[in-house]
Amino acid sequence: MNRIVFLILLVLIGCSDRTLAPIVARAALTGSIEKVYVATSRDVNLEGNFAGARNYDLSYLTLDIAVPPEHEAGKIRAPSKTPKLETEFAIAGRRDFASPKTFVTDLRQSIARDPSGSREVTIYVHGYNNSFSDGAFRTAQLMYDFEIPGTAVHYSWPSAANPLGYTHDRDSVLFARDGLEKLLRDVRSAGPSRIVLIGHSMGTLLIMEALRQIDIADPGWSKRTIGGVILISPDIDIDVFKSQAGRVAGLPEPFAIFVSQKDRALSLSARLNGSSARLGRISDPSELAELPVTLVDVSEFANTPAAHFTLGTSPALITLLGDAQALEKAFSRDRAGSAGLLPGTLLTVQNATQLILSPALLLTNEAQCANNGIPRRGRC
Repeated sequence: MNRIVFLILLVLIGCSDRTLAPIVARAALTGSIEKVYVATSRDVNLEGNFAGARNYDLSYLTLDIAVPPEHEAGKIRAPSKTPKLETEFAIAGRRDFASPKTFVTDLRQSIARDPSGSREVTIYVHGYNNSFSDGAFRTAQLMYDFEIPGTAVHYSWPSAANPLGYTHDRDSVLFARDGLEKLLRDVRSAGPSRIVLIGHSMGTLLIMEALRQIDIADPGWSKRTIGGVILISPDIDIDVFKSQAGRVAGLPEPFAIFVSQKDRALSLSARLNGSSARLGRISDPSELAELPVTLVDVSEFANTPAAHFTLGTSPALITLLGDAQALEKAFSRDRAGSAGLLPGTLLTVQNATQLILSPALLLTNEAQCANNGIPRRGRC
């Protein structure tokens, strides 16, 4: 038991920052602001902060997240007691909504201000062992680093933000299903041209549970409404995932699953769950042959001890996948037309596709970027 506890602390404690993030208005003068709409099923503690306790009612707000001018792709430095605004993420502003109706109205107005071709909403669902600020900062970092167009929305479910709170967090995922369903319906009513769902770790379990229950009540809602799903390092038993997908009347497309054979956090999760295989470490696409999904193996880009969020933490991978159009086409169902967009080892088994990426591909991507005259933020 002591060995397991030690591994938990070693591998997982670095997944999120424990520091409560204050509102630092002057950060708006220094950093680049990413506006994030937030819905949370967390309760407020005695200090007035969203914590790990559960609330049956959703709270709605927006946060202005200041990305520091010295930000390096893939890295999040959370604010210290005396924020270093040149290098640390900070919350520059916050606005609370009195009701879901006012939230939807404001979201609709934000979407309408975007160009007609970019009226998309990206919803990010954080994983295990995340505080409220962890998830908010991660949402902003992904939007900024990948230059994702449109509006960002974050669903913050009541994680204990404690490396020893695995069971609490898994129960909280089940508790938070109704809240995520409510948010999905709220966002849809705001009228975006497209909704993309991104989840990490245990947050992917929450996404699949929410889609499952929506489709049981309204078959086909997920495929009609969601324009893409990305599961990053999913902490889901493979059999459970197949069961969940089986109750969804057509998975949204594209449907991408980022996996890594070097993910130590998921290896530990498998041990804690009786050695059941986790979806985020799957290596054989034939196990999901009947499902229209794309497995993207990013094992060779692992750059942290836990290797549990390689998509968001590897600068090289961010550079390689930074072309959103190429990424989307590579995940489309047109295998023949998309195979060359993200060069790598490509294998198709019935409906499932596996794409194994390598750092060697980065040179090819940079050369193509230079030839096309498409400079990106600090890259190519």
